[in-house]
This record gives sequence, structure tokens and C-alpha cells, in this order.
Amino acid sequence: MSKQFSLLVLLLLYSFGSLFSQTYSIDVTIKNIKSIDGYIQIGLYNSPEEFPKVDREFKRYYFKTTASTMKYTLKNLAKGNYAIATYHDKNSDKKCNRNLVGYPTEDFGFSNNVKIFISAPKFEDAKIELNQNQSISISID
Repeated sequence: MSKQFSLLVLLLLYSFGSLFSQTYSIDVTIKNIKSIDGYIQIGLYNSPEEFPKVDREFKRYYFKTTASTMKYTLKNLAKGNYAIATYHDKNSDKKCNRNLVGYPTEDFGFSNNVKIFISAPKFEDAKIELNQNQSISISID
């Protein structure tokens, strides 16, 4: 009887722990890709202090450009707040090239299709509250 009880307790603990370790995904559709040269980079951020700083991403995804609209799934993400910055690395140098004043010369976009005016957008404006699987669309310009 004690072996059965121990097995039941272990099973319940495992099931209870699974509730807290549930992960989600974000299907990201990138639209308005003007050429199929180079790569698309998606930077996923989970910190307002880091967004959208280069090389400060929580996770980075980099994949070959093959169409004018592309979809990529960001998997195994914990519940929480995230923001996305993406760009089209047309020349495949793994950086978002900029002009003399620092404005990107390669097409880019942010979650919630936030547009920049004088400075980079705020995390709050691009924030995705992830508590279920989601699909978003980002148009790059």
C-alpha cells in the first residue's frame, strides 16, 4: 500500500509541476520583404532595459529569406512579457546596417508594428503578453 501511495504522490507532483512549466509559442509572420536576398533576423526580448539593443536579445533567430512574406515560430517560451525587433539582413553580414546618424539602412520592424519617430520604440509599446500560443504579424519597412 505504501508503494502505491508513493507512486500516486509522485504522479501528482509531476502533474502539478507540469502546470507551472507550460510553454507557449509565437508564430511571427514577417511581411513586406522587398527582395529574397540575405536573411531575416528576429530578436526576442524579455527585458525593457535591453530592448531593442543589438546583441542584448533574450533569444535570436536567423533564417534565409525565401519569400516576400515569411513565417517563423518561436517555440518553448515561458509565460511572460516579450517584445520583438526584426530586420532584413540583405547583405548577410549579421548586423543591421545604419547610416551616419544611426538610422537603419536595412528594412526593420517591431512587434505591434510600432513605428519609430526620433528614437527606438519602448518595450511597453512593442510588448506581447504571452499566456497562450499567439500569432503576430510584423511589416518591415
